[in-house]
Amino acid sequence: MNPIIVIENLNKSFKDVRAVQNLSFSVEQGSCFGFLGPNGAGKTTAMKTIYAKCTRDKNPDCKMNIFGYDPARDELSIKYISGVVQQEDNLDDELNVVQNLMIYSKFYNIPAIEAGKRIEYLLDFFELKDKAKSKIRELSGGMKRRLVIARALLNSPKLLILDEPTTGLDPQVRHLIWEKIRQLQKQGTTVLLTTHYMEEAFQLCNNILIMHKGRKIMEGKPADLLEKHIEKFVLEILNAELINTECRNAVRENIRIEDSPGVMRYYSNDINVLKDFSDSCLESGNYLIRQTNLEDVFLHATGRQLND
Repeated sequence: MNPIIVIENLNKSFKDVRAVQNLSFSVEQGSCFGFLGPNGAGKTTAMKTIYAKCTRDKNPDCKMNIFGYDPARDELSIKYISGVVQQEDNLDDELNVVQNLMIYSKFYNIPAIEAGKRIEYLLDFFELKDKAKSKIRELSGGMKRRLVIARALLNSPKLLILDEPTTGLDPQVRHLIWEKIRQLQKQGTTVLLTTHYMEEAFQLCNNILIMHKGRKIMEGKPADLLEKHIEKFVLEILNAELINTECRNAVRENIRIEDSPGVMRYYSNDINVLKDFSDSCLESGNYLIRQTNLEDVFLHATGRQLND
């Protein structure tokens, strides 16, 4: 399929801070494209340049094509085909659920009768129909988040932009939102997603771009990132004192050691090597052998230390 979003050599600076540096990627229609990275990596800034909330740095080598539009000259056209869910909920507490949606529909000049039908459909879609007349302050955090996503879908957008949509939500609500995003993709909606939940990225994203300090450091399908950038298994030792001195200093073939405060990790593509190591070198105690996951890839790529 031909990509419907193409970004080449995108840069964005705030005074002396280069938030995004030479970023390039493309997104296919109906796919979910995920941005991962530590806080301050440039994920949200990159997203904001796509829907023209942020103006990119002037650069003759930069090209941005969003469904045929360039944010530098087609800001309103891009916003018209987009639905945006920002990190913070910004609903009007003084209004009820339907009133919040009805007022928002006026920004898109949706006729009242059509807006009413669309609102009824979206409230049913997100299982909020019984809360239609409730004031915002009466809703739980999960309900508010579902309502914000429903609001972003009022204009039937071709592009849905989700900036950490499930942060702070309980697992039941998170899984419900995941299922709704999958349904939207089946209907042809293209989704851009930032998240700190590695499982969320693995479950939803067709492709993932990992950023660090404004730069792309890797990109690909979740399964391919696991295959190419991390061993298949890891032995995690929660108390490094459990390892006897002889084994701690021994160099083991087919094992990569990663030492971090409080936890030692031994990585290998052969689970039997890790089992033999644990049997011979661990005296007792708290350890685990498991398959590696996207979080292991992420931390290996970006480091385990906190960013400034």
